[in-house]
Order: sequence, then C-alpha cells, then structure tokens
Amino acid sequence: MTKAGPIAYLTGEYPRATDTFIQREVAGLRALGMQVETCSIRRTDPSHHVGIEQQTEAANTFHVLDAAKNPMRLLHAHISLFAQNPRRYFGAFSQAWRTRAPGVKAATYQMIYFAEAGVLARHMQERGITHLHNHIATASCTVAMIASALSGVPYSFTLHGPDIFFEPHRWRLDAKIASARFVACISHFCRAQAMNFSGAEHWGKLHIVHCGIEPDRYTPTPRKRGKQLLFVGRLAAVKGVPVLLDALKMLGEHDGLTLTFIGDGPEREALEKQAAQMGLAGMTKFVGYKNQSEVAEALASTDVFVLPSFAEGVPVVLMEAMAAAVPVITTHVAGVPELVEDGVHGILTHAGDSTSLANAIDALLSDPVMAERMGRAGREKVSAAFNIAHETAWLAELLDAYEKTDADMPVRREP
Repeated sequence: MTKAGPIAYLTGEYPRATDTFIQREVAGLRALGMQVETCSIRRTDPSHHVGIEQQTEAANTFHVLDAAKNPMRLLHAHISLFAQNPRRYFGAFSQAWRTRAPGVKAATYQMIYFAEAGVLARHMQERGITHLHNHIATASCTVAMIASALSGVPYSFTLHGPDIFFEPHRWRLDAKIASARFVACISHFCRAQAMNFSGAEHWGKLHIVHCGIEPDRYTPTPRKRGKQLLFVGRLAAVKGVPVLLDALKMLGEHDGLTLTFIGDGPEREALEKQAAQMGLAGMTKFVGYKNQSEVAEALASTDVFVLPSFAEGVPVVLMEAMAAAVPVITTHVAGVPELVEDGVHGILTHAGDSTSLANAIDALLSDPVMAERMGRAGREKVSAAFNIAHETAWLAELLDAYEKTDADMPVRREP
C-alpha cells in the first residue's frame, strides 16, 4: 500500500487524558509507516499528561493558538498565503464568512478561527503536509476547513457526537461534510446523523471507522469476584454521576460495595460533597485522572464497570472495560447499542433512571456466573470489531485511496 503523507492531525486539545483513543490512532498510523504530525489548537493542561507517552506527544505537538498569539508570525502567515494565491485567500475568507453562526459574537469567533487557520495553513505548507485530518467536528474542525481552503491541502475529519448533533447548524456540519475529502464516522448511528445533515450526493464519502483499543493491554487475569464498581470519565453532568450516586444509595444491602471514580472535571468537588452528604463517603473514591496503564490495572480488579451517561458517541472506556472481560452497565443512547448488546455483554439501562441502574448493578453483583459470561462475551466483541490495529489500517486505507483519487470505497470494511 502506498503511504499517504506526511499528514497532520488536528484537535482542539492534544493530548488529553480523556481522548487517549486519538493518541492510539496516531500511534497506529505511524506503526503502519505513515508520517503523522500532531497539531492542537490549545495547549492542554499538564494534568492531562499522565504518562511518558502523553508527555512526549505534548512536547512534539504544534500549538496553533500559541503561534497565532505572535503578531509577526500571524501577519507573516496571512501575507504569505495572500501573496501565493489572492483568489484562493479571498475564497477561503468568503467561505469562513458564509459558514459563521448568527450573531456578532459568533462572527467574532469565526474571524478568530480564520486567523488561526492561516497560521495552521502556513505551518502545513512549511512542513510539506499533504493531508489534514481532524478529530471532533466543532471549533477545531472549523479551523481545519478554513485552513484547507487557505492552503489547498485537503482535509478529512472524524465525526463523533453527541455534541455536534445538538447544534449541527451552528457548526455547519453540512458545509464541513461537503468540503471534506471524506468523513470517518464512529458508528452507524453517527453516519445516519451525518446523512441527515448533508446532501445525498455526499453520503458516499461517509465511512465508518470505529475508535479502538489494544485488547492485549487489558488481558484479564483470574481473580475472585467481589463488589468493586468502577467509573471512568469526565466528572460532568452528561456522564450521569448523580444518578449513579442515587443508585449506590439504594444498594446499601451489599456489604463491601465500593465505587471508584477515575477522571476529573468541572463538577468533581460538588460530586464529592454530594457523596459525603448522602453518606457514601466510605463507599466512594475519587482518584482523578490516570494513565492508560493505571486504568488497565484498575480494570483488572473491577467487578462491574458503570457508565450511566445521558449522551455518548461510542465510549472508548466501555471498550476498555469489555477488553478486560469486565461486564458493563451503561445507557441505551446513540451508538452505545452497537457496542453493548443488552444481556450479552452487559446491561443497558434507561438514561437518568437511578432505579433501573440500581437493579442492573444488583443483578450483576448477585449473579457472578452471569457477570463472568458477559465479561467474556464483551472481550470477544471488542477484540473482533473495535481493535485499534484493524481500525487504523482501515483509516490508512481510506487516506491512501483518497490521496490517489476520489475513491469509491465501502462504508465499512469488516475485520
């Protein structure tokens, strides 16, 4: 296979402890022989750099906003782009203006995105980048779209959700799909939403590329089952943590029950206080962000993984738990049922319903045979359909095919 590249990867913040799947994807493409340079709009807080891998990635990432804050660099980038091709420059400005959201504030932000896009476009030209790929189709993808128009470097993006589907018109998902070379959708649900917000003439370039994990990193080891619950994710309202605390309160008859929260976020302090007020301080532990190895260690001693989110794409943390042969309890939202089949790999509950969540936890804790069976089935599922090695190979195939021509590629290549 001819290797496309060098390519640039762009996200709003890279690397982040909550987005390790992007880091895995970059590593997977590099392992296939592709030259991948990482770019980030903002510099991530050091608290996200929870391992040597992320520290190394952060040190080698180009930070767009930092560069754009240098007046001379910003001016030089835009003057150079204008001098190269005035028509293309004004075309990109016109595109940026047409795709702004309504309102003065939105127009101001769009001009900031245009300024950042100029810095990114010039950086790509200087580095000889032949393709730009973006993750998360909101603000950073707006920068990617404009940078592509300014530089002539084609771009693609990975569409996740759920945020983008709440405001698809504000973020001009239709324009991004139309101008992108192709779109990697993380699930069938995600692809269907993309089809809903784009013209039928663009549906052929919407391909399903799962986020993935390294199953061997989570190989389960024999252990005695107990009553340890684990949550991994941002401590924010959308993850349903208050509902989980309510469910935990209902399960007081389970002696020795504990719940560990791995992650951080804007509501951590309030949630810790809520747990204490509910009399759950002795049963709950909030341990902050952990690196991939530490998460794998936690999963190795966990009996049930719980993620009661109100909205999701296809959560990578569920894949990690399933790879560790841990039965999962989560909610029936968006693309989650494409990963977790109710009663096979775990239990799907109603989002926001603490009673059904408590009943699901009780069922798995009370039936270790069922829990073990679901754990084994979950590992088989993610090893076959959500293996990062397979998914990055499929993405590389798409990048290579579209580099050669406007390819007629299948929606999904099955393992």
